[in-house]
Amino acid sequence: MKRFIGLSLVLFSTLFYSGCSNSASTPNVSGGAENTSTSGDASKELKNIRVQLAFLMQSLDAPLVVAIDKGYFKEEGLNVSFERGFGNSDTISKLGTGKFDLAFSDMYNTLEFNSKNPAEKIKAVAIVHSRAPFSIVTFKDKGISSPKDLAGKKLGAPAGDGPRKLFPLLAKEAGIDPNSINWTTMEPKLRETFLLQGQVDAVSGFSTSIIPSLLKGGKKMDDLSVFYYNESGLDFYGNAILAKSDFIDKNPAVVKSFVKAYLRGVQDVIKDPNAGLEALMAADQSKLMDREAEKVRLQIALERLIITPEAETLGLGAVDQARLQKSIDQTVAGFKISGNPKSADIFTDQFLPPKSERTLPPAAERKPLI
Repeated sequence: MKRFIGLSLVLFSTLFYSGCSNSASTPNVSGGAENTSTSGDASKELKNIRVQLAFLMQSLDAPLVVAIDKGYFKEEGLNVSFERGFGNSDTISKLGTGKFDLAFSDMYNTLEFNSKNPAEKIKAVAIVHSRAPFSIVTFKDKGISSPKDLAGKKLGAPAGDGPRKLFPLLAKEAGIDPNSINWTTMEPKLRETFLLQGQVDAVSGFSTSIIPSLLKGGKKMDDLSVFYYNESGLDFYGNAILAKSDFIDKNPAVVKSFVKAYLRGVQDVIKDPNAGLEALMAADQSKLMDREAEKVRLQIALERLIITPEAETLGLGAVDQARLQKSIDQTVAGFKISGNPKSADIFTDQFLPPKSERTLPPAAERKPLI
């Protein structure tokens, strides 16, 4: 089913941004430096926690920044610092080496990592995005009105792109032969350029990266057709909070405290995304981050990834076990992963706060992003 992203994003269709070339990053941000208040003993020594992002610091990371700024981690006895990532796979690999204590990345690449590194297994302890931004993006004038119309077309993506690796499953759902697709491989930073130049008919990737980049190239939201995998039979979860199994076993209280504080940050960003965006911009040490582009990215995340019917029902951080297992089975087939992993092998809910503490703020309390 075709999905056109509209709503307030149309207002920002002239914004300029390229997720792959954005040099705004935070090499090492110490948690809560501006806010020294705590709810416990002020003299209590804080435990240092090293966190890696999935990519460059973006508005997707606003909940983490807000939780740091407001002292939520300090209240839990944690001093959180984070560094930029270089893509989900790289983040997972570095987490596996023990360079970081926690990380933000996806469970599906984690499944592949675990199958190849059984002694260094990683597990998700909370879901950050209830839906994945996996998508195929094209232009309306290409005449592609549904995934089925991709048959025989030229698609572009980096070699390791997750949605590209899963495309044979999307093709099956759409009833087309995946071998009819002519794939063009390029560097991540050139993906949108290839589409804009007409070298490919469509691209696969994360909508949160592709859309802002196409807007930079002069396109408007009305020019785009976006086909989300989760609307075509591949209902995947997005990024999660990950930790190595041995770190979880040795530090269960730390993991639980981190998740609690982070989810408070998510709730605050849902309530007031404008304040969340301002906190993010203030944390940008390079001062090169494009505020308007990050506003577009955050709007996509709120509307598509975070505020979902499932999150409204289950609360933030949780999963539907049947949905997760189905997506795991699809990943095993798409990534050709050995073994028969179960949902319990990749996700645990034992570190989530009670549901009453992680509900989404009522709709009436959610400010619009302006």
